Amino acid sequence: MITVNNLTKTFGSFTAVDQLSFTLTAGRTTALVGPNGAGKTTALHMISGLSKPTSGSITFEESSADPRQHIGFLPQYPSFFNWMTAKEYLVFSGRLGKKSKSESQKKTAELLERVGLAEHANKKIGGFSGGMKQRLGIAQALIHSPKLLLLDEPVSALDPTGRKEVMTLLNELKSEMTILYSTHVLHDAQVLCDDVLMMNQGRKVLFDSIGQVYRQFERPEMVIRSDEAINHWVQSLKERYPDLTIEETETTARIKGREIKELRTLLLKEALDYHLPLRSLEVGTASLEDVFHEVMKK
Repeated sequence: MITVNNLTKTFGSFTAVDQLSFTLTAGRTTALVGPNGAGKTTALHMISGLSKPTSGSITFEESSADPRQHIGFLPQYPSFFNWMTAKEYLVFSGRLGKKSKSESQKKTAELLERVGLAEHANKKIGGFSGGMKQRLGIAQALIHSPKLLLLDEPVSALDPTGRKEVMTLLNELKSEMTILYSTHVLHDAQVLCDDVLMMNQGRKVLFDSIGQVYRQFERPEMVIRSDEAINHWVQSLKERYPDLTIEETETTARIKGREIKELRTLLLKEALDYHLPLRSLEVGTASLEDVFHEVMKK
């Protein structure tokens, strides 16, 4: 879909993005994560065509005189004409994207329905909530039917309801186009993305499929959480299996010391025999947040 090769952006003596290289595969969703100042927004601006790279290249699989016609972009802080209605704004955006008036009106009606704003089509944007504005911003990014959707922190400023609305919409869109979105909400990235690209200080520190990331950072441990205190059971376990390493609190035990398959079999049997009031039992695959903290230390 798109190949980024040694992409670099400098501002005077400061390097915001440093020799960034990766390839996005068509039809996959990639989360771009990193701490503040990692270069995520700058990278998105270069890919979208809003900013010119200092060096490096961005190559699209489908050749075009202007690749921007295939890109939809939602900035972190989208601006709207608050005196416009949602319908007027999308028609205006479509016209800027070189669609005819009739095409823009048709697409506007489709997208307002798609993002759940059809009943608010003739309301002024100034009265919209944060979640409604983000959904309208996504509709604006989709008005010209892009093949690549770029989103910069699409849910960071939203309340839980607005965040859920936008995440549901993105989950629907991921089957229709390639998506690259930056986020600080690692749980959302873990749920939504196929691939993850981590940046720190302008450089790529990790890029792989989410499944491969989990396999790479898998931990041979299990975590048992109970509704009641499990100290007596943990003490018994330590005495009977001295090869196990167990970290415990009153209701939680983190256990390691054997291969994960053997450990799973053992602990399931123990939990059943002891009638533990289990709340959860987790196999020790690191979460995306665990991976993030680990790779950022390198």
